[in-house]
Amino acid sequence: MPDVDRERAWLLTVDGAPQSYVDLDEPEHLEFEYARRLGHVLDTVAEPGRPLDAVHLGGGALTLPRYLAATRPGSRQDVVEADRALLELVADHLPLPAGTGVTLHPADARAWLQSAPDRSADVLVADVFGGSRVPAHLTSLAYAREAGRVLRGDGVYLANLADAAPFAFLRSQLANFAEVFEELLLIAEPAVLRGRRFGNAVLVAAHHPFDVPTLTRRTASDAFPARVEHGPPLHAFIGTAHPVHDEDAVPSPEPPEGAFGIG
Repeated sequence: MPDVDRERAWLLTVDGAPQSYVDLDEPEHLEFEYARRLGHVLDTVAEPGRPLDAVHLGGGALTLPRYLAATRPGSRQDVVEADRALLELVADHLPLPAGTGVTLHPADARAWLQSAPDRSADVLVADVFGGSRVPAHLTSLAYAREAGRVLRGDGVYLANLADAAPFAFLRSQLANFAEVFEELLLIAEPAVLRGRRFGNAVLVAAHHPFDVPTLTRRTASDAFPARVEHGPPLHAFIGTAHPVHDEDAVPSPEPPEGAFGIG
């Protein structure tokens, strides 16, 4: 769907749920709140402009691969998307510029990850939704361990998740990654963290201390302000949640009607 307010901007929806927004003339423009938060993390994972080896699980309209290619030229990026028809649609209607260093893989995210070499990525971005839910096989401790294996020692994992109070799903995901990574952050709108509504939350995991002050300033001053939780408050949020094993894994919760509706 074209955006009438921006000449070459497009909104991609899948089964009625908004999935991606891209401006072909301004790839640095991130429209969705969660995408802006992922962008803030990508801006702070390394010194500005440094190319990264990135893996994107979930393709959509390739919003973040375009963003990373524009803000960190020379980056090598793999995009893994199970929906081959979606990749073809995006390639036909919203083609990537030549020389962006992005390789598309029509494959299941976890299967591709399991075949990836050890310590081969600087950044792993997970934004995988089957319709409006994260598939169950991407919500287990075994999946988190695969992510940890593929990332380098200074690598960073980012995931777009969605939940609402009492946050059973979100707490379980944090518990999974706490088993694998030393550092965890959670970025979300204060109203979501207070349990007032269903919404997105960005999970960040790393083996090294993150630049929390810089990320906090960026997210707080954004057009859509968000809060960064880390340290003791985040551990308190996790509470007694336990990691989830494959045999017990379930998809993320179904959003309430209208949670991500578009006008």
